[in-house]
Amino acid sequence: MATPHNEALRGDIADIVLLPGDPLRAKYIADEYLTDTVQFNGVRNMLGFTGLYKDKKISVMGSGMGMPSIGIYSYELFKEYDVNKIIRIGSAGAIDKNLQLKDIVFAQGASTDSNWEKQYNLGGSFAPIADYKLLSCAVSKADKLGVRYKVGNVLSSDIFYTDDPDYNLRWAKMGVLAVEMEAAALYMNAARLGKEALAMFTISDHLVSGQGLSAEERQVGFRQMMEIALETACDLGGRDEL
Repeated sequence: MATPHNEALRGDIADIVLLPGDPLRAKYIADEYLTDTVQFNGVRNMLGFTGLYKDKKISVMGSGMGMPSIGIYSYELFKEYDVNKIIRIGSAGAIDKNLQLKDIVFAQGASTDSNWEKQYNLGGSFAPIADYKLLSCAVSKADKLGVRYKVGNVLSSDIFYTDDPDYNLRWAKMGVLAVEMEAAALYMNAARLGKEALAMFTISDHLVSGQGLSAEERQVGFRQMMEIALETACDLGGRDEL
């Protein structure tokens, strides 16, 4: 049944879903890579599509910015629509000095400054991590494509414009590779609901050097990451028919 944020019906959404933050990036992926595509959601213009990629049923949907937004969409996909796997594809700001623009980062773990985990009353700090099968499959796809990438820890931050100029540098000292705003909530939703998740990112900005990609490059310029995610979804998705 539909939710307040998703007008899809059960069966409209594939077993595996790609989640870019930007709904226009979701539309781009659907238009460029999927066939027999059907739009299943338009509520709040958070576009979602299901189609075929190499005869595998795959869905792609926008998730918005920040943990509250991806938290809503991923929870509903997992809980209400029987989705088993979500691959987050987004942009991130590098804080590792060895990363370059357009490099790909696979989030093995997701540190956070968010209070998201407090709802679980664990009495400690939960370490949100990726699903190993999704991670290992995606990394093998990156190796085959010969792309530059790193696997490691990212920071899922609630703060885009920080008032502390040294904030990101302190995380970099702990080996954190890049800053983004969603992975930790996605990983915790997946853990709580017994599902599988992976977050991967193209470096769109370098928070040390000050370099950055244009808005157009952010929307459609992440083809390698998109193709890695699609190939991973094709290998590990569970349903073949529309």
